[in-house]
Amino acid sequence: MKALPKTTKHRLQKIPQDSSIWEGDRRTLGQMASHLDSDVSADTECIIWVDGSEGSVRAMDIVPADSGLEVVVRTLLRAIESPHPPCTPARPQKIVVRDREIQFFLRGALQGLDINIEYARDLPLIDQLFQSFQQMGSDIPPALPPEYDAKLQEIAYEIWQQEPWDSLADSDILSLKIDGLINEPIYVCVMGMMSAEYGVLLYRSLDSLKEFRKVALNGKSIEDLEKAFLAQDCWFLNYEEIDGEDDDLEDWDLEAEVDIVPFFGSLHPLEGMRPFLDAEEAQIVHVALEGILQFCDQYEDELERDDIPKITQSYEIPLLSPTQKTQSVSIEVSTLPELTAELLSLDSNSDSDDGIDLMIEEDLVPEGSLVTLGSISWDLAQSLKTQPRTYYQALDINQKIKSLPAILIQTSRPKAQTLINTIKESGGLKTVCFNPGNDPFSGDTYDLGMLQTGDNKLHIFAEYPRNVSRHAQALERWYQSCEKTQGYCSLIITMGITGASRGNPQPKDMLAVFEARTIAGSELGMGVLQLMPSFDFE
Repeated sequence: MKALPKTTKHRLQKIPQDSSIWEGDRRTLGQMASHLDSDVSADTECIIWVDGSEGSVRAMDIVPADSGLEVVVRTLLRAIESPHPPCTPARPQKIVVRDREIQFFLRGALQGLDINIEYARDLPLIDQLFQSFQQMGSDIPPALPPEYDAKLQEIAYEIWQQEPWDSLADSDILSLKIDGLINEPIYVCVMGMMSAEYGVLLYRSLDSLKEFRKVALNGKSIEDLEKAFLAQDCWFLNYEEIDGEDDDLEDWDLEAEVDIVPFFGSLHPLEGMRPFLDAEEAQIVHVALEGILQFCDQYEDELERDDIPKITQSYEIPLLSPTQKTQSVSIEVSTLPELTAELLSLDSNSDSDDGIDLMIEEDLVPEGSLVTLGSISWDLAQSLKTQPRTYYQALDINQKIKSLPAILIQTSRPKAQTLINTIKESGGLKTVCFNPGNDPFSGDTYDLGMLQTGDNKLHIFAEYPRNVSRHAQALERWYQSCEKTQGYCSLIITMGITGASRGNPQPKDMLAVFEARTIAGSELGMGVLQLMPSFDFE
């Protein structure tokens, strides 16, 4: 039987003991996990210790389901020594649990602390807490009202199949006037032509559309973009790629060329982002999407032109709700060439401000490659210069250094050779930089690792989420290493992705070394790159 060290017991015995009775338990979170955090899975468990005399939670932990009983003790010790405020350190007189195994384990672990450990079939306080948690989860409204869900899913699929983003850029704004449903026009921005994200934004305010575009083009910080994003006034339809292994998908998801699911929501300055629509909103969004669908189908050839002409067309759209007095509404769809020209002028002004013409691509690094940040010894780098099979792009590094910061890309030999040739034909490797990126829909922020080739094109080689500590630590080590070399670094391309040296390439696997300088993304004038919506940064 495991027991606490004597020194720990002595420390705990110094904490005053009161007459309180605590309840303790570990329970599977199940469906509640989805309401806590995106990283919390349904099979995780919650360990909780509650003071029955005060009705307060002293300590709580979320742990993997396969954790041993030791985690129960660890949480209990925190409840004793450093409980959640406003509780103060204390040793209970009695602990009550509803699991015999936990009871026997605690009796062995807590010997000498004068704490009675008893069993009870029910734990009223903890039961009440978990009922409250479950009720909180059940109060979250569905993403779409049940009476509109199927129809909105269907039209989302039709939009996906039609691919309006192949014809309409994000500057080709459409105006929608819907009689009887909404008094003001809706302004449509189609995303997808210039980005990897697809969807439709339905702006309730033209000023909101213009303001967000300005900030997206000129914002210099993630905070600026987040503030502007949450200040938008629009409904949205977006699509999210999935891994195709979920058996609970809608039927049409499985028929698509890629597995995607649509999601709807709203943005407003006073609400922020809301991932659901109410019945009135769902009706408006359905009519708007149906109007866009019919308009893009009727005027496909005209919308393919670089200079889309002024077009106005009206349609009768059936209403979905049987409670509506009218059976259909009239919607007028119009192109807005003058607004398009105004938005494009914003793009031009943004480009002229920094005088930089950059192309950002994501297809340089072969799919399935291992990309790591590290370093190689300077002696090894020098020896690779004399290795006949290794291509070496050298700079004039005349300072004394012990090691050279390195980005290692490990792939198969044929793919490595293709990658090397592509970089050579593009003028070699010019610089390496990390630039901030932001996904405003999820709120995630990234450091985007990019390689700049001699033709000034930028190639993303990796995305490092800032909320992942190991990525943040790896980047911090990278910056520190580059400071020691006054900005010199290297790109090493290796083979052996399927061999014994996978993840640990040997000198014989290193097919190319490109020495380069590392710079900050701000030196290229890029600002924060926004992953979504689709405003392109050139």
